[in-house]
Amino acid sequence: MKKLPDYDSFKRENIFKNVLKDKFAKCAFFILLFLYLSVFLADFICPYSKDYSNRNKSYCPPSKIYIINEKGKLSFPYTYNYIRYYDKENFETKYIEDRSKKYGVKYFAISQPYRLWGFIPLNRHFYNVETGGEIYLLGTDMNGRDNFSRILYGGQISLTIGFLALLVSFPLGMLYGGISGYIGGKTDFIMMRIAEAIMSIPGFYLLIILASILPANMTSVQRFALIVIILAMIGWAGFSRVVRGMVLSIKKKEFVTASEVLGASSIRTIIFHILPQTLSYVIVAMTLSVPSYILSESGLSFLGLGIQQPDASWGNMLKEAQEFINIVSRPWLLTPGFLIFIAVLSFNIIGDTIRDAVDPNSKER
Repeated sequence: MKKLPDYDSFKRENIFKNVLKDKFAKCAFFILLFLYLSVFLADFICPYSKDYSNRNKSYCPPSKIYIINEKGKLSFPYTYNYIRYYDKENFETKYIEDRSKKYGVKYFAISQPYRLWGFIPLNRHFYNVETGGEIYLLGTDMNGRDNFSRILYGGQISLTIGFLALLVSFPLGMLYGGISGYIGGKTDFIMMRIAEAIMSIPGFYLLIILASILPANMTSVQRFALIVIILAMIGWAGFSRVVRGMVLSIKKKEFVTASEVLGASSIRTIIFHILPQTLSYVIVAMTLSVPSYILSESGLSFLGLGIQQPDASWGNMLKEAQEFINIVSRPWLLTPGFLIFIAVLSFNIIGDTIRDAVDPNSKER
C-alpha cells in the first residue's frame, strides 16, 4: 500500500519548480499562460468588438500581412482589402485582393473608447488598420464576424468555466467526503450510497436533457451560470468518494487523536486537521478535472444547447466547421477545435507532472 504524503512534506514541496523542470510541463504551462492572458486582454487585443459583423464579407479568408513592398524592400506591415465576387462557372463565392490600395497595420492605435474588463477605460487597441481597411487574421464566419476576435471572446467562457465549476464541486466534495469518512458507521453508509446514486447519473446526457428544456429566452450569461452549476453538482460525488477513503486512514493518526483530546469539535477537526492532509490529491484532481469541464461546455455549445449565438464560445464556433465544404475550403474555422485540443492536452500534462511531484510513488518506474 502506497504511503500517503503528509501535509508538512507537501508544504515544503515546491510544485512550481517541479513543473518547470519538466520540459513538456513547462511548455504546457506557458501555453496556458499565453491563452489566459490573451482571453483576459481580449478587449485590448481584438481589432473588432464582439458585436462586429460585416455581412458582405461572409467566409472571407484570412488577411495577408505584407512586410515587403512591390520594390522588394522592407516596409511597414500592410494589407489589402478583399473583393467579393461570384464565380458563375463553379457556382461559388470567391475573394480576391484589391491591389489598388494598401492599408497600413497600426499598433496601439487610437480607437473608439471602450472599457477593458468592463470597467477600465481605454481608447487604444493592440493592432488595427488604417481607416477604410479591414483585417481578419483568421478570416470570418458565415455572418462576416472576425474569427480572431470571437476566438478570444469565446475563450473567456470556454477557459473559465472549468475553474468556476471547481469552486463549487471541490469544496462540496471535500467536505462531504470528510464528514462521511470521519463519522463512519451508518452515516458513512448512507452518504456514500447517495454519492454513488449521483455518480450513476450519465452527466453529459443529463446536461443535454436539462439544456434542451431551458426557456428559449434565456441569455447566454444565464445559460453559462446554469451550465457551471450543473457541471459542479454532478462532478463532486466521485471526488468525495476518494476523499472519504483518504480520511478513513488519516483519522487514525496521532494528531487527529490529539485534536479530539484537546476538545476540538468534529467539524473543526475535519476542516483544519484532516482535509489539509488530502491537498496533494486535491490539487492533482483539480488540474485534471478542468479539461473535462472545458470539453463538456464545448460539446453542449457544439450541439446548440450551451452558449447561444451571437455570443461566442469555442464550442459553438466549431459548429460551423462540421460541414465538409467548410473543412476543405475554409480550414480557419477549425481553429477553435485546435485550441480546445491544446488547452486540454496542456492541463493533462501539468496535472500528471504535479501528481509525480507531490507523490513520487505514483510515478511509473
